[in-house]
Amino acid sequence: MGSNSSEPFPTSFKFLIAGGFGVGKTTFIHSVSEIEPLTTEETLTVASVGHDDLTGVGDKTTTTVAMDFGRITFDPQNIVLFLFGTPGQDRFWFMWDDLVDGALGAVVLADTRRLEDCFAAVEFFERRGIDFLVAVNQFENSFRYQPEEVRRALDIKPHIPVVLCDARDRRSAASVLVQLIEHVMETRAL
Repeated sequence: MGSNSSEPFPTSFKFLIAGGFGVGKTTFIHSVSEIEPLTTEETLTVASVGHDDLTGVGDKTTTTVAMDFGRITFDPQNIVLFLFGTPGQDRFWFMWDDLVDGALGAVVLADTRRLEDCFAAVEFFERRGIDFLVAVNQFENSFRYQPEEVRRALDIKPHIPVVLCDARDRRSAASVLVQLIEHVMETRAL
């Protein structure tokens, strides 16, 4: 062993970043990852017509076809988070079963312009007993709702956090992850 053998190994956790198509999962991982994220983005083509609903996603030209991967370290706590972004389209949902293996928790990103798109992700994690929180990605030119309004609209249980975020902002995304860690720790301590 090297001279750093007295340093404790970091505690690592696997978290999923999930939600509907175009909600900002790839952007979230890019903004917070300390490494160049691995992405499986592909250009949207005419083959996606009839499969991918582009309503409300603006000028989106790419889509995740497998997963995104990033990493963030919280140095003082010696915690490493491995982030796996799920594909958002229904036709790639078969990948979710493999991605969830070993996950401690999840962020369900929500877009208030297409709130119904996160119902499936919420149900997925509830059925599997995976701790999660809902993070409302604050898109420009979208109506702003308070977390409790989103909770009621999605029929989210009172113990599940609903928070606001900007997936483009590193601090905002990191804050969501800290809140998820706190939620997981509180839930597991019961």
